[in-house]
Amino acid sequence: MNNIIKDFKTSKLENTKFVHPLKLTYNLNGRQKAWEAVQSFDSVAVLLYHEEKEAFLLVKQFRAPVYLNDDSHLCTYELCAGIVDKKASLEQITKEEIDEECGYDVPLQSIEKVTSFYTNVGVSGSCQHLFYARINESMKVHTGGGINDEQIDLMFLPLEEIDEFIYDESKAKTPGLMFSFYWFMKKNKAKI
Repeated sequence: MNNIIKDFKTSKLENTKFVHPLKLTYNLNGRQKAWEAVQSFDSVAVLLYHEEKEAFLLVKQFRAPVYLNDDSHLCTYELCAGIVDKKASLEQITKEEIDEECGYDVPLQSIEKVTSFYTNVGVSGSCQHLFYARINESMKVHTGGGINDEQIDLMFLPLEEIDEFIYDESKAKTPGLMFSFYWFMKKNKAKI
């Protein structure tokens, strides 16, 4: 991904669509407390394993908050993911994200729930629902890349390169991605 970043600025956030900054006040064990937080949507994420390529399909994209904190990262490596912002099952939302971002039509019954966990607990505390699906070229329906103004690149990471990838600090990665690799290796230890 060859991103060229220009005119990067910060400004006050007003009339928000996806996140809502808040000041929280509460009493904890008899002491008055205050905290700044962001109310946001929960999300789904899916680890995609390509059977024929023996590789994981990852999403690469520019994330402005990561760049704000470390301008050496022009892209992040992530699981295919999306926010839960409509009335549909988590599996259906996951299926739609796989189609939009990666270009694969995965049957609903092939999308396996792994677990749920809370992300960014000091700021938003939103819940991410983690799934797993196996894909192959017979499911490929288009090139992926996202919808509307998303600019998503896809990357296949061979199974044998997981360890090197996890510990490569030059690549910005999410904890959910690294946890999903752990889950996959633990689940498939006897098979590998």
